[in-house]
Amino acid sequence: MKRPTPTLQERHFQEDELIVSKTDLKGRLVYVNDVFCSVGLYGEAEVLGQPHSIVRHPDMPRAVFALLWQRIQDGREVFAFVKNMAKNGDFYWVLAHVTPSFTLAGEVDGYHSNRRKPRRSALGVIEPIYRELLRIEADSQDRRAGMRDSLAHLDALLAENQQGYDEFVLGLATR
Repeated sequence: MKRPTPTLQERHFQEDELIVSKTDLKGRLVYVNDVFCSVGLYGEAEVLGQPHSIVRHPDMPRAVFALLWQRIQDGREVFAFVKNMAKNGDFYWVLAHVTPSFTLAGEVDGYHSNRRKPRRSALGVIEPIYRELLRIEADSQDRRAGMRDSLAHLDALLAENQQGYDEFVLGLATR
């Protein structure tokens, strides 16, 4: 599937709506709800089986996704502010809550994500941080080193504010 060219047009959804998706262990979509489809401008049939990154906006630092994957592969939940991209290139921000899904035997068999509309005040804090993380990633000749440096910058920012990642994100989500 061809990636759209990002636009500067923001898409919106209601505060009482949840965007829901489920993926397999490799991040391929196995379930999407109607809000996922309407906000992203996709039909269910065209996204099922596709990688969840189909909605990834290029303004998102790779380091944030590395952190997310590390957490959920360790069997932990994670909250993150994510800028997504619709099929036509428009963007929309979400506060994502991503968790592993478990079999009855207790083994991880996929991932589940609920996304809600974030507070504008939180985005005012997140957007400049993400721009800096992206700049760090882009300045590196090596993609892995750039992502590592970007994560180190995020860790330093959190340490400077004497906060852990979860405390930082949830603090922004609730203020």
